[in-house]
Amino acid sequence: MPNAADGSVLAVSSLREFFRDAFHAASEHQHLAIDEQAEAYVVNVLTVFSRADALYERTPEGLRLRPLAQMLADAVDAPTSQARQRALQRLGDVSLFIAGFFARSFARKLVDIDYHIAMGGTAYGSLAATMQRSASSRAVASLYAQLADKFQNLVDALNEVSEMSYRHTDADILRLYEIWMKTGSRRAHGLLEKLGVHPVAAGGRGRQH
Repeated sequence: MPNAADGSVLAVSSLREFFRDAFHAASEHQHLAIDEQAEAYVVNVLTVFSRADALYERTPEGLRLRPLAQMLADAVDAPTSQARQRALQRLGDVSLFIAGFFARSFARKLVDIDYHIAMGGTAYGSLAATMQRSASSRAVASLYAQLADKFQNLVDALNEVSEMSYRHTDADILRLYEIWMKTGSRRAHGLLEKLGVHPVAAGGRGRQH
């Protein structure tokens, strides 16, 4: 993957590795003070949501991203505390990912990035408050409290990660990388090389085509 610092090429063996290194570098550049648990949580969100089937939900019209207001309604109307916590977590996670990685697309939409930041921060804050009531959940509650408190700063760092990912083109570099990892596609590999990305398989050796 491209190195944000000097434009050189970095070899990575997985998207998780790329996200971990890129987010850590962006956090340092943005002077974002979060602990290792929060950093690992964000990296996991990025890795999971890099798959469309995890970010979007299946509907009769195909994969769709549900409006944040509907996700909030799910949390409010949840039949159990566990269901409410799951709904709040998803609302926070989706808001963070969308605000972090699709900031440029908000200029063409009625709903702006500040809406996602407000919804995501509130969701994590509500989740922290709920979990704080249980002694067994207080350690996790502190994680979500940190995410709520630093939400705007997290979005800024993720905007920087997004710029690393899409530095040279509007093409979906991460999607090309995923295709190459899954299929060994020569075309995907060639496009990645043209974009300055030198993909390597797990273990550090290039996948054979």
